Amino acid sequence: MPLSRRQFLTTAAVGTAAIVAAPAVVTASKTDKPLIVGEGEHRFEVQHEWPQLPEKYTWQTTHNVAVDQSGNLYVIHEGRADLKDHPSIFVFDPEGKFVRAFGAQFQGGGHGIEIRKEGSEEFLYVCAYQHLKTFAKMDLKGGIIWQQYAPMESGVYAPGENTRPEDRPERDKVWGPNRFLPTNFAFLDDGGFLLIDGYGASYVHRYNKDGKWLNCFGGVGDSEGKFRTPHGVWVDKRDGRTPSIVVCDRAHHTLQYFTMEGKYLETIKGFGLPANAETWKNLLCIPELHARVTLLNEKNEVVARLGEDVARITAKDGGQIRGDKSKWLDGKFVHPHDACFGADGSIFVAEWVGTGRVSKLKRLG
Repeated sequence: MPLSRRQFLTTAAVGTAAIVAAPAVVTASKTDKPLIVGEGEHRFEVQHEWPQLPEKYTWQTTHNVAVDQSGNLYVIHEGRADLKDHPSIFVFDPEGKFVRAFGAQFQGGGHGIEIRKEGSEEFLYVCAYQHLKTFAKMDLKGGIIWQQYAPMESGVYAPGENTRPEDRPERDKVWGPNRFLPTNFAFLDDGGFLLIDGYGASYVHRYNKDGKWLNCFGGVGDSEGKFRTPHGVWVDKRDGRTPSIVVCDRAHHTLQYFTMEGKYLETIKGFGLPANAETWKNLLCIPELHARVTLLNEKNEVVARLGEDVARITAKDGGQIRGDKSKWLDGKFVHPHDACFGADGSIFVAEWVGTGRVSKLKRLG
């Protein structure tokens, strides 16, 4: 079975990847401003709780983030199923000011969000887990282009996984290796996309530009090319590398690389519950639920560990920190769940904490 959220806090972080630069450090105290993490060319000013919601809205476990071409930040949170009219997606301008909210249909299961430009227009790709088990393509104002459920033609899902929650024989949050609980997307050059089923059957599904299912690879297991909670996926096209698919195999604490056809290439170890991946120039960014954000260069050598608080979070009583803001430390992360780059290389980090937290790491120099 995949590692559960309750279990992961008791799982110690595994080995450390090769480090080619000194670990990230905090260079300011509570009374000093700005608060800086990182070293050398990988230095960032930390701005915790950068965007603020209007009083009529509340966070409930911030999950993923994405930035459009205008620099607006889109944040999806899980939300509460009993607050059906409360939006799950919030939009903030480049200064962190609230712009709009939508996506009530994902309340109680909001998870993955990515943005892609298609022609002259940008679109949101959104997925939801828990009882919702769905994914959709939307415009930037929240209008639905299409919405889908489990790809039954893959042959890996239980009956009813391709229906709306109210039409299923089992309406609760049913998890398992034959269930559909999608977590994230990656985009392909031909207009298609990859959708990863991180909490269910553990497959990477390939769709064409029209949202038609084509094939899949992966599945639950411990051998090469198999996964335990494959939570994030990205297409790595950094200069100097052959384009390939990287999967954050979270419960194995690894990244697995595949060809663009889905053939296994290699495994990179040394992470603590890696949750997602994104690239900017020569950098690969990996948010880790074990309290840090890792940056790797084009050789996949670690060049920075940002906001690291691994020892405290993975300690026996570390699970108490998530729900107690008084124990959060400036410049340190609790549970980074997703991270995305802005156009200038700044990083936005969403953390898996009940009160929600989105931090901006403003790139310096």
